[in-house]
Amino acid sequence: MRRRTAVPAVAVGVTLGMVLAACGGGSDEGGDNQSGKAEAKQNAAVGQIFKPSTKKGGTIRYANADDFDSVDPGDTYYGYAWDFARYYCRSLTMFDTKPGDEGNKIVPDLAESLGTPSDGGKTWTYKLRSGVKFEDGTPITSKDVKYAVERSLDKSVLKNGPTYFNDLLDLQGYPGAFKDPSPDKLGLKAIETPDDQTIVFHLKEAFGGFDYIAMLPATCPVPRDKDTGSKYKEHVVSSGPYMFDTYEAGKSFSLKRNPNWDPATDPHRAALPDRIEMQLHVNANDIDNRLMSGDLDVDVQSIGVQAATQAQILNDPNLAKNTDNPTLARTWFAAINPDVAPLDNIDCRKAVLYAADHDGYLRAFGGSVGGELPTSLLPPSIPGWQDIDLYNFKEHKTGDPEAAKQSLQACGQPNGFSTNLAYRSDRPTEKAAAEALQASLAKVGIKATLKGYPSGDYFALYAGKPSYAKSNNLGIMLHGWGADWPDGYGFLSQLVDSRTIRESGGNYNLTVKDPEIDKLLDEARTKTSIEAQQPFWAQIDKKVMEDATILPGVWAKVLLYRPTRLTNVYVNEGLGGYYDFVQLGVQE
Repeated sequence: MRRRTAVPAVAVGVTLGMVLAACGGGSDEGGDNQSGKAEAKQNAAVGQIFKPSTKKGGTIRYANADDFDSVDPGDTYYGYAWDFARYYCRSLTMFDTKPGDEGNKIVPDLAESLGTPSDGGKTWTYKLRSGVKFEDGTPITSKDVKYAVERSLDKSVLKNGPTYFNDLLDLQGYPGAFKDPSPDKLGLKAIETPDDQTIVFHLKEAFGGFDYIAMLPATCPVPRDKDTGSKYKEHVVSSGPYMFDTYEAGKSFSLKRNPNWDPATDPHRAALPDRIEMQLHVNANDIDNRLMSGDLDVDVQSIGVQAATQAQILNDPNLAKNTDNPTLARTWFAAINPDVAPLDNIDCRKAVLYAADHDGYLRAFGGSVGGELPTSLLPPSIPGWQDIDLYNFKEHKTGDPEAAKQSLQACGQPNGFSTNLAYRSDRPTEKAAAEALQASLAKVGIKATLKGYPSGDYFALYAGKPSYAKSNNLGIMLHGWGADWPDGYGFLSQLVDSRTIRESGGNYNLTVKDPEIDKLLDEARTKTSIEAQQPFWAQIDKKVMEDATILPGVWAKVLLYRPTRLTNVYVNEGLGGYYDFVQLGVQE
C-alpha cells in the first residue's frame, strides 16, 4: 500500500528492463562528499544522497501521530512500518538501498540471490546466506522463514498483513501455523525446506514477480518457540542490525544495536545510529514544529507536513531549502460502501462522485504541493495507465451538482440522504479532506456525519471490518493507497480483489466486490510478461470507476521536511516516497 515510481515485475526466467519514471526534480542538487556536509536545497534528497556519511553513533528520534498497525513483520501493512521494520527484520529480498532509479531494483537480502524459478514459474527456490543469526545468536534457518510465512496466513490472529501468500501458494486447506492440524507440525506442504539453507515455494499457478512477494516482511524469520501469536509484537526477535530495547504499548519503543548482526552478511544496511527512539500518539502539528526546531528527526508516517505547516515552510526560504517533494505512486481516495443503504444503489454512489468538490479535496492535501486532481484510481506512474475520466472531473473540478441531482433522482433519493463519513482522526489533512467532501455533498442534500478513528486500528477494527462499517453506517471511508511493488498488480490486487475481503477485519479493499474485476486480475496474473499484463490495469481501473465504489481524491505528492541533523538522506524510489530509514545517520 505504499510504493512509488513504477518498474516491471520479473518474468519467468528473464529479468526484464526497467521502466523508468521521473523523479521529483532536483536530481543535480545536493552534496556528494562523505563528511555529512552539504548545502541544503529543495529536493536535495530526491534522486541522490544528501549529506552522505559513513559516521556511526548517535540517536535518531522518530515520532508517530498514532500507532503502528503492528511492529510484528507478519501483521503490518502500513508502508512506513515496512520501511522501519528493516531495522530489525530481514526478508528474503528487498528494494535496493540506493537513491534514484536504482532503488526500484529488487535485490537479495536474507537470501544469497534472487529466486530461481522452475516448473514454468510455479516453483521458486531461495538459498539463505550463511552466518545469519537471531539476536540471541541462534542460527537462522529456512525453517524459520517457512514458519514466518505459515503464521502470517492466519488472518484471524494476524489481521493486518497482505494476503499474497494466501492467494498464491497452493494451500490445500492449510489454515496457518496457529491452527496447524498436523501432529508433527510439518506445516504447509507448499513450502519445502530440504535443508537449513534452502526454501522452496510451490504456487497454484505461475507468477513471474515472486521476488516481489519474497520482499514482504512476512518472510522475515520467526523462531517458533519464541512466537506468542498476537502478542509477538511485544518482543519481535530481531534478524537485523537492531533489536528492541524497550516497548511500552501505545506510548513508545526503542531499538538498540543487535550484537549478533554481522555486517558481512548484510551489504544493504548502513546501521549508522547507535540507538533509535520512537514516540507514539504525538500530535501531528507538534511533530511538524519539532522537526523544524530540531527536536525531532523523522515523522515516521512520512505523509508530509500538515497543510498549515506547508504554507509556513514554503514562504520561508530558510525552511523551504530543507524540503523534498517527490511524486508518489499513491492515490488518496474515498471508498463508497455498497453494503450501506442507499449506497447499495449505483446511482446513489454516482451522486457522491458527481457532487464531490475535487479541488477542495486536493486543497486539503496542500494543493499542487500535495499532488494533482485525479480522474480515476490508478496513478499515472503505473505502466499501463490510461487517462480515464468517466465523470468529467477535469471539467467540473468543484463538482457537478446538476449531474448529482439527476443521479439522486434516479436512485429514488431526490432530496438526498444521510450517511457517515469515516477518516483517520490523527491525520489533519485527512480530516480536512473529509470536511471538504462533507461540505460539497451537503449542497445536493447528502448529509455526511464525520466519524474519526485512529490510524493504528482503522483497518483492523473500523473501516476495514465489514460488520463494523455496515452496522455503523460508514457509507464513505477515506483511504490512501500506494503500490506494494511498482506495477499494476502491486497497486491493484489488494485494493480491488473481492476475495481479499475478510469478515475478521484488516481489509484494505473496503468496497470493491465485482467478479469481473476478480476475473481480470486472474487473467493478468497468469501472464509472465509485463507487457502482456499492462493492458489489464486500465481495464480494471475503468471498471472500478464504472461501479462507482471509489471516489479518487488526489494523485499524491508529499512535502517532507528534512531536519539539518540528519545525514545520508534520500528518498527510496522502491519504498514509495519514504526516506530510506535504515540508511539514515545523525550529526550530533
